[in-house]
Amino acid sequence: MACCAAHPAWAADRPEAAQEVPQIRVVPAENVKIDYAQVLRVEPVYQTLRATRTEERCDPEPAPQAGQARQEAREEAREEGLWSRMVESVRSVFGGSGAAEPEPAPPSPPPQTRQNCRIVQVDREFQRPIAYDVDYVYKGTKYRSRLAEDPGNRLRVRVSVTPYVPEAQARPQQANP
Repeated sequence: MACCAAHPAWAADRPEAAQEVPQIRVVPAENVKIDYAQVLRVEPVYQTLRATRTEERCDPEPAPQAGQARQEAREEAREEGLWSRMVESVRSVFGGSGAAEPEPAPPSPPPQTRQNCRIVQVDREFQRPIAYDVDYVYKGTKYRSRLAEDPGNRLRVRVSVTPYVPEAQARPQQANP
């Protein structure tokens, strides 16, 4: 029994024992409310994506004999025009009707072209918004945050108030021996 009674007194004499006793620290509760801030500016942040794909590009190229064919067609049309006028004049002399129906002009042949095709790589660049830098004012103080979405004119903010407890008050002062 004397041992038990002496033990507290013995612990008080040792300075290490005073440090072993855990100090109770009180953490103040956080006071939270939701309020609105006025948005000043919203600036999108873009991600640039680059993509390459292959395409077939064809450029029309005139056939090397196309110029000669066109000149031959013009000469044939001129000769047909001479022959048709001569035939008309002979018909009118032999009592044919004065107003002969003109023959329809032969359809012109389609221009002869060939395609010069090649495979080319086409680089494309895309930009998409990935975030928004938002400048806003709450109770006269300006803030800036990066958000995932555009908030519009008002931004919902979480306001937290806790009392300031300096570190010196939070830890008890140790006695110097």
